[in-house]
Amino acid sequence: MRITHSRGSYDVLFQSLDLPDGVVITDANVYSHHEDKLQGREVIILEPGEHTKSLTSYGDLCRTLVQRGTTRKSKLIAFGGGVIGDLVGFVAATYMRGVDFIQVPTTLLAQIDSSVGGKTGVDLPEGKNLVGAFNPPSQVQIDISLLDSLPLRQFQSGLAEVLKTGLIQSPSLTESLMKEVLTIQDRRLSTVIEECVAIKARIVEEDEFETNGLRAQLNFGHTIGHALEQITEYRTYTHGEAIAIGMVVETKIAEQLGVIDPRLLDKVIFLMESHGLPTNAVELKEIELIISAMRKDKKSTKGELSMSLVTDVGKCQLMPNIDEGVVTKVLHELAKV
Repeated sequence: MRITHSRGSYDVLFQSLDLPDGVVITDANVYSHHEDKLQGREVIILEPGEHTKSLTSYGDLCRTLVQRGTTRKSKLIAFGGGVIGDLVGFVAATYMRGVDFIQVPTTLLAQIDSSVGGKTGVDLPEGKNLVGAFNPPSQVQIDISLLDSLPLRQFQSGLAEVLKTGLIQSPSLTESLMKEVLTIQDRRLSTVIEECVAIKARIVEEDEFETNGLRAQLNFGHTIGHALEQITEYRTYTHGEAIAIGMVVETKIAEQLGVIDPRLLDKVIFLMESHGLPTNAVELKEIELIISAMRKDKKSTKGELSMSLVTDVGKCQLMPNIDEGVVTKVLHELAKV
């Protein structure tokens, strides 16, 4: 699969692992599972977890590359999940004003979402992904066998993005997942991954820099989800768990706004629960903290709340200037459940 962008194009390869020469950057958890695949290579091992996606880690990694003699002609290989991919992609965008990098995603979430589309960056204490760059890789390698060592919780976290993709763009995928839960042994898994990547590829090709609102569809569930991650300091929920909760909350907001059939909320809740994902959080009672975090979301303008809402299965749109009172009402109601 080839994805075009403003500076050229890159291939997404669905194949067995075939790493080129380069500096492999991974985390300790991934390395412990795949050390045998990285023998004889130059490897930099970082601490696992969202806290690694920071300006401090960015600076430390840049300095490590200097100390190791990494040049402008070197290639960086992001071997890991979304944190590694986002961090390495941002370093590649800026180290010596730009070096080549490839994405080798090792989690379901990274394979279908974060490795594709060229978004890179790090978090700030004030919010997620507030510093970064659009920097497409030169290649993405998706090897489904890398998922074999994935803990169940991390696999289910990736399922949140699968469900999101179906809800925003694919009624047929959503219907399939309504009928049968997707598992790591599922015969459908490789096909589902390719479909999700194809959907994201189509969207990012049409709206590479998030200028016409189309790419914002990919953020369904993320306005609330990112706020939930921030107020819990990225320690309570995986990214997918936060996004699952966010999709439920945002669908409830759409219901309050009168833009959906109320049965859609039941469908979203069923999809999340059947795939082992949470649909509520005790932290939703922290209404002021959540709304404050939402105001810093990149989709918001002048502090007004904006979010991408599914209006029907396969249909999603960016809705600006959402009344804070509606959000407060929904959070208050869900916090009491």
